[in-house]
Amino acid sequence: MKEAWKRILGFAILMGVLLLAACGSDNDEGEEGAADGEPIEVVTTIAQIGEPISEIGGDLVNVESLMGPSIDPHLYDPTESDISKLQEADVVLYSGLNLEANMVEPLESIGQEKPVLAIADTLPEDELLTDEEGATDPHVWFDYELWQQALDAGVEELKEYAPEYADQLEENKQAYFEKLDQLGAEAEKLQDIPEDQRYLVTAHDAFSYFGRMNDIEVVGLQGISTESEAGVSDVNDTITTIVEHNVPAIFVESSVNQDTINAVIEGAANQGVDVEIGGELYSDAMGEEGTTEGTYIGMYEHNINTIYDALSGGDE
Repeated sequence: MKEAWKRILGFAILMGVLLLAACGSDNDEGEEGAADGEPIEVVTTIAQIGEPISEIGGDLVNVESLMGPSIDPHLYDPTESDISKLQEADVVLYSGLNLEANMVEPLESIGQEKPVLAIADTLPEDELLTDEEGATDPHVWFDYELWQQALDAGVEELKEYAPEYADQLEENKQAYFEKLDQLGAEAEKLQDIPEDQRYLVTAHDAFSYFGRMNDIEVVGLQGISTESEAGVSDVNDTITTIVEHNVPAIFVESSVNQDTINAVIEGAANQGVDVEIGGELYSDAMGEEGTTEGTYIGMYEHNINTIYDALSGGDE
């Protein structure tokens, strides 16, 4: 792994030298801004950043996200192609809070050459959640109000890079944030789930911000990072919760192996409790591009409806 990193970082440095040489005196003077009205080239790590920024930016931006559907950002290793894309971007936006753990060093290195921002790192610490060991939970996009603040920081970075686009970006951002505010009304149905059934059991602990917003107890087999592994005690503790509270359904995640979830279902069955898979949730990755679930709002609404239907029986 260390040798692979050396190759990647060496490639990043080489690309940086070539880029600086090609840019010449413009970069030496620290000038920024989209050349001749061209769109800002934006590269993001996750689509939860890329898709909203693309909608906010419209024709003013070209956005590419490095991690697509079913990709686990906790475990993702950047390729040489990724490094090249980051080097060619005008602005790079990533989540931060150690979500993209294997990309921190190259992102920080590239940040010495161009605007690179970890948008979740801009959030107030007292609004962030931590696990039992004190590690900060990076899944802040499941609190759409916090994610607005993070996206706002990203938009400000674009406005600083291209001040000539600032007014339009601000107008587009306000229109998009009005759509995000409607998620609160959509989520109100979750309050109809009986209190003793408000247990959201998933493969890893990605939904704590969602649970805090919607008064739902979240049980993740793995910790906040999928780098950790669920042990026998984790599985047994989860089964105990299911049995004690008669939890009707548990959930798989689109970017996480479901073997441990299957182990929980089997263990609960051995104790005479029939629990089913309530559906697939989008946690660390969104759906396919071009689908409703491939948008941040569509992904969020899908999760709301899937959780509601499974835990309440879908009764309106």
